[in-house]
Amino acid sequence: MADVARLAGVSHQTVSRVVNGHPNVREETRRRVRDAIDALAYRRNPAARALVTRRTAMVGVVGPNTTLYGPSSTLGAIERAAGDVGYAVTVAALRDTGPSSLDEAVQRLVGQMVDGIIVIASLGWMTAALSHRPPAVPVVVVDGGAALSAPVVAVDQFAGARAATRHLLDLGHRTVGHIAGPGDWLDAAARLEGWRTELAACGAPVPRPWSGDWSPRSGYDAGREIARRGGVTAVFAGNDHMALGALRAFQEAGLRVPEDIALVGFDDVPEAAFYAPPLTTVRQDFSSVGRRCIELLLARLEDGHEAAEHVLVPPELVVRSSTCAPRSAAGG
Repeated sequence: MADVARLAGVSHQTVSRVVNGHPNVREETRRRVRDAIDALAYRRNPAARALVTRRTAMVGVVGPNTTLYGPSSTLGAIERAAGDVGYAVTVAALRDTGPSSLDEAVQRLVGQMVDGIIVIASLGWMTAALSHRPPAVPVVVVDGGAALSAPVVAVDQFAGARAATRHLLDLGHRTVGHIAGPGDWLDAAARLEGWRTELAACGAPVPRPWSGDWSPRSGYDAGREIARRGGVTAVFAGNDHMALGALRAFQEAGLRVPEDIALVGFDDVPEAAFYAPPLTTVRQDFSSVGRRCIELLLARLEDGHEAAEHVLVPPELVVRSSTCAPRSAAGG
């Protein structure tokens, strides 16, 4: 590495940054270092690099043991972003719920000599556990609360829920029903609060939400109850899978979507565009979440930057064919 630094006319720290894929290097400097590496036939050797930099180029990720769309998409985005800068990812799924399970997962990763850890803190208790037991390596948290001392990256679930609700109100619906996700999930709580806040801000009635568990079955059960009760013209489901279940229930009850009841989901799963009708939903930018997590982690590793940044990634409302004005507003 010293030979590369001399030939490129830079410090060995700069060579280390280029080899490790750090983003804060000028392109011209990066080119000189790469040219020097090629000229010296230098090849990155993980064991040698670990000895020189005292790093393993490995990032640990802790998350719930689930295949749900949000956490699994976040993990995939982190893996891609890490790979782009030459880092490998090792995963420790939680084996149980509770602080001891989180501690165990973190210690497993620390034992593997990871350079830093990203915690996908989907559940409320994880945020509380992290605030009381800060790990011994740099940490970035996905979805955790703003009170954490570690950097946090999250899609703005609250804003996304407000946008979904506002879209339905702007179409002329008097109010909007909500099928909420499980209460111990931070995303579900933020979407519920965003829905309530937007209804109140617009002077619309705030009905009691229906409870779901992210699954199509729970959306179906809620949809059957909504259809049985009647009088509801618009529904915001807490995720696309619950929206799918509600859509089936509405169709079985003889309700047309969107003519009789408008429906919005959240996530924009790949199948959402192929629902019948295609689903209006809120898209989460998981790629930006993964990229910002890696950038913040590298900044902590390179510069010892300890600021508790809170990065909110804006979501996007995707309007498709499952929403329209109510028949009364449309003159039907």
